[in-house]
Amino acid sequence: MRKFFSTLFAILLGLIFVTFAVANRHFVTVSFDPFNSSNPSVAASMPLFALIIAVAILGVIAGGVATWFGQRRWRRAARQHEADARTAKAQLAELRSQALSARGETQRLALPARGGFFASSGRDKQGAAL
Repeated sequence: MRKFFSTLFAILLGLIFVTFAVANRHFVTVSFDPFNSSNPSVAASMPLFALIIAVAILGVIAGGVATWFGQRRWRRAARQHEADARTAKAQLAELRSQALSARGETQRLALPARGGFFASSGRDKQGAAL
């Protein structure tokens, strides 16, 4: 259902862009010379829709970069917490191994009991060996 709505949204957005491009296809001159507007030294002539879409794309990129820089504090904290968690796990494993060696026991993992007709020890319900 979500994919359907995403596809529908993309199609509608595409139709809006095409309609906008057809309605605004006349050329405009973009000047980068604020002092001489009649004969600018740096100017570009392009369709209005291309200019507006290019400015929108640049705005999205600028917003993404600003957000990325704004979140660097949180990324740094996440890296630090991940390193602390790795260190704590390593210390825990070392302490567990020291505690087991101090008791003189080896660590044994219990096998999970399998459901069904036979138990995990290889015997049937009455206790007869298989």
